[in-house]
Amino acid sequence: MTERARTTPGRRTLLGAAVLGTAALGLPATAQAAERGRGHGGGSLRDLPVPTVIGHRGASGYRPEHTLGSYQLALDMGAHIVEQDLVPTKDGHLVCRHENDITGTTDVADHPEFAGRKATKSIDGVSSTGWFTEDFTLAELKTLRAKERIPANRPDNTLYDGRWTVPTFEEVLRWAEKEGRRRGKPVWLYVETKHPTYFRKLGLPLEEPLARLLRRHGRDRKNSPLILQSFEPTSVQRLARLVDTPRIVLLSGPKTRPWDFVESGDPRTVADLVKPAGLTWMASFAQGIGPTLDLVIPKDASGRLTAPTTLVRDAHARRLLVHPYTCATRTASCPPTSGAAPTPTPTGTSSVPAPPTSPRVSTASSPTTPTRPSWRLRTTPDADRHGGTGAGPACPGGACPGPGPAPYPGLPLTRCRPVPG
Repeated sequence: MTERARTTPGRRTLLGAAVLGTAALGLPATAQAAERGRGHGGGSLRDLPVPTVIGHRGASGYRPEHTLGSYQLALDMGAHIVEQDLVPTKDGHLVCRHENDITGTTDVADHPEFAGRKATKSIDGVSSTGWFTEDFTLAELKTLRAKERIPANRPDNTLYDGRWTVPTFEEVLRWAEKEGRRRGKPVWLYVETKHPTYFRKLGLPLEEPLARLLRRHGRDRKNSPLILQSFEPTSVQRLARLVDTPRIVLLSGPKTRPWDFVESGDPRTVADLVKPAGLTWMASFAQGIGPTLDLVIPKDASGRLTAPTTLVRDAHARRLLVHPYTCATRTASCPPTSGAAPTPTPTGTSSVPAPPTSPRVSTASSPTTPTRPSWRLRTTPDADRHGGTGAGPACPGGACPGPGPAPYPGLPLTRCRPVPG
């Protein structure tokens, strides 16, 4: 997620959607359109619609995540913005993978020439065994094919195993420029630096090459159609010194510490960062926060949703956007509510998915219950303008849509938007 571009609360909407009407000053109309399509002067965060639909890792409920096919389908299904996670190759190229461990997202295990690359590593304090992007050159990585990461949950996606390679971020930028020209409006991207402290210690920093690519493609400005994000606040601070692109600080569980804090000896936890002093500190270099949903709507000991915290209100008071994550529309992923089911409010910026606008692949072996995409909640600092003060419920109407053909019955479709990913 990204932030930066401080605006007044009355105008700021959620991050991550795509709207574009800003003109490139000093250019004729045709040149303005070309510049907008390429990503130059794509409009500020305040212009993004409410709700904003973000394709989480692309349309990951329908195609293997972080592939050009997944990104393309996210746009075709109506997403306003498409997310990328970045990790480096051995020779310093930035590629799009949710993790540097590519064991589950590529066919690397089927390549005998790379059998010797299998390794056990400690990444942010967690031991993992597999194959890792930092041990491959880009040329070697391009000999692999992407595949579905969790086939048991998303069996339909295995139909696309082997269809795409691992994309570089520069390829995604070129794709976004091409799609922007075709659609007549910029394609918004939401870019996360993964494990930046770990990679910096390996001599493979993420922020500097990322900033160079953003400058090269005209997405380094405060009104660029791109948002930067990281779970490590110092990575966001470093990016703030390199580019003016908007930025977001991601926040996990309250008892956790960002890994850069662990490495530097900073004793603060996420619980400290969501207090007023922590929010004020983050507002000095970021335009928003991306907390796990539990920080917004906690669960009790039985796993049921309780009353919302004051985090959204406190963040909005400091002009911070709030982008909670993630509730998948599989029933097991949505916690039950305590008491009466809450009613969705216009302030919630995510919604339940509607059916895809393009037909899904259907085969005799396809399951009868379709795989559902995930959605990410987004709230804005101008909640009062929309009649609410906080995030909407985890699942609109208090429950996930059950199996069956779309449109899903019982959902307030006037408040729902397609949410791929």
